[in-house]
Order: sequence, then C-alpha cells, then structure tokens
Amino acid sequence: MDFLSAVRERLNDVINYSTKCEVLMKEDPSLIFHHYLCMRSFIRASYVLQFKAKRWKVKRPPKFPSRLLQGSLSDEEYRNPFLVFEKAFKEFTLQEFEYFNTQIVYFSLGAYSDEPEANIVTLFIHLNKMLDSAQIIRERGLKKIKDKKPTSSE
Repeated sequence: MDFLSAVRERLNDVINYSTKCEVLMKEDPSLIFHHYLCMRSFIRASYVLQFKAKRWKVKRPPKFPSRLLQGSLSDEEYRNPFLVFEKAFKEFTLQEFEYFNTQIVYFSLGAYSDEPEANIVTLFIHLNKMLDSAQIIRERGLKKIKDKKPTSSE
C-alpha cells in the first residue's frame, strides 16, 4: 500500500470513529496519536504552501493524465495544485484545521455520544484535496519562478 493510501485510510477511520460510540484501535492508540502528529505537521506545511505559488511552479502534468492520478482535484487544481491550499485556507483558518484534527482524533479515541462540533465534512474534503495536491507536487516536482528583472523602459 502506498503512503497516500495509508494516510487516507487512517484519516477515513479517524473520521468514521469520531462519529461513532466506539473506540478506534483499542489495541494500540499510540498509532492514532502518531497520525494526529503527522496530520498536524501536514496541515501546518499546507498552510505555508499557499504562499509558495508566487515563487514556485509545479512542473507540467503529463500530456495524457489519468483521471485516477488526478484524485479529487478539478482539472484546474490538477494543473496548479497550489490553488487547493489557497482555497482551503481562504475558507478556514489554520486554527480551524488544527481544531478539526484535534476533535476527530479525540472523539475517535473514546466512546462518546457527542459528535465533533466543527463542520467536519467540508474540512475533511479540503484535507483530502490537500493530500492529493501534495502528492501531485511530490510526483511532478517544483521549479522556481525566475524573478523578472525590470527593463530600462519600466
């Protein structure tokens, strides 16, 4: 199983158990804590990525991209994955994403009858799109946008 699939599967488990009255991974809850820490780091890195679009550009996609490789991204987001991070953090703050991560992990580790307060569906969709975008950036690589030097006529 590749890394993205494993992360996505664990995220789905955490989301599902956060709305159930069951405890996820009773045998080894430390794995959920590890997931929490990884997702917290990923969310923080994603926040920074939204500002990198002005200096970095994702290399061109293949001429005949696979819809499967595109994941949850629109055609425009597939061409420019930085848009996903910009859209996500335009709608929600870094603190809201971190609170979402904390809430779903908290509720997945206990048999609570309450459910998370946050809009978990929209945050979950954004987080999945950010995972897909990060994978695209990782696979295609980045190139630095060269600074335009002013000409003598400017």
